[in-house]
Amino acid sequence: MKGLILSGGKGTRLRPLTYTSAKQLVPVANKPVLFYGIEALAAAGIREIGMVIGETGAEIRAAVGDGSAWGVSITFIPQDAPRGLAHAVLISEAFIGQDPFVMYLGDNLLNRGIEPFVEEFLRERPAAQILLTHVPDPQMFGVAELEHGRVVRLIEKPKEPTSDLALVGVYLFGPEIFASVRRIRPSFRDELEITDAIQDLIDRGLAVRPHLVEGWWKDTGKLEDMLEANRLILDTFSRRIEGQVDDSSRIEGKVVLEAGAVVERSVVRGPAIIGARAVIRDAYVGPFTSIMNDVQILGSEIEHSIVLEGSVIAGLATRVEDSLIGKNVRIHRLPVKPHAYRFMLGDNSEVGIRW
Repeated sequence: MKGLILSGGKGTRLRPLTYTSAKQLVPVANKPVLFYGIEALAAAGIREIGMVIGETGAEIRAAVGDGSAWGVSITFIPQDAPRGLAHAVLISEAFIGQDPFVMYLGDNLLNRGIEPFVEEFLRERPAAQILLTHVPDPQMFGVAELEHGRVVRLIEKPKEPTSDLALVGVYLFGPEIFASVRRIRPSFRDELEITDAIQDLIDRGLAVRPHLVEGWWKDTGKLEDMLEANRLILDTFSRRIEGQVDDSSRIEGKVVLEAGAVVERSVVRGPAIIGARAVIRDAYVGPFTSIMNDVQILGSEIEHSIVLEGSVIAGLATRVEDSLIGKNVRIHRLPVKPHAYRFMLGDNSEVGIRW
């Protein structure tokens, strides 16, 4: 069985951060989202992975390499423009051949892995197996309608949903999907929709099996979902202290402090992760915060946030919360104090705040 990871999206909902970085490489719990998908496929025994890339392809190639870090082989498949998930399948046919395959969206996170889904698919051999989960806003997703446990209809982002079962960003297909992809036409979005291709399988009388996902699933395309995924993953961590902590500091709960990190006269309350060579001084780092390598938090407070490499937060009089801060950002205080801060900043930004 082969794997297909889709990493060609522009990440418009995470701008301005994604003007300078691929959305699949934005870290959750100090690891790029894309790496979780590679790990999930590798853990399921998949050793050949195709990766569909777009305009951020050079950055993704540099980050992923040949896949040997995960014990897999990665073949990059360029896509000239975002033309839909089914189009990504179509251009991957030469790589997939007649093998069954898992299609995994590169900005998705599934907490329990995909091993049982792969085992079930290989045992039952349907034309497709789709993963579903209940969502409060089905109009934002592809939605499945079931009758007596069978998939009877799929609709992409319905205006008036008749089901709250959304398609999770993991699909398992047999080679039958290629004929269906070639039979469909572009949607009103001018994209080849994977929901239309799966519906064609159903209309042809082929087996499409549903599987209701237990545990959480996150599409990290929005700030709120990125922070929630960060919270969920950090909560699975175990305490590990490899950096330096002075006698005036407290490390509370499930905190990962990487080698080379320094904590002085500060409180770090987990779940949290502090990256290598980060400096936390006269500061408070609260729960569900990921601090990447070479970050400095000086005389400030932060919680429920993600801070990328090389950024500095210094001298703020109000706590930073619910924020995603890019690489090499500087946030510092100027004279006139605001009541609250909330940031989503792109790489190489600088923000001066009056007190």
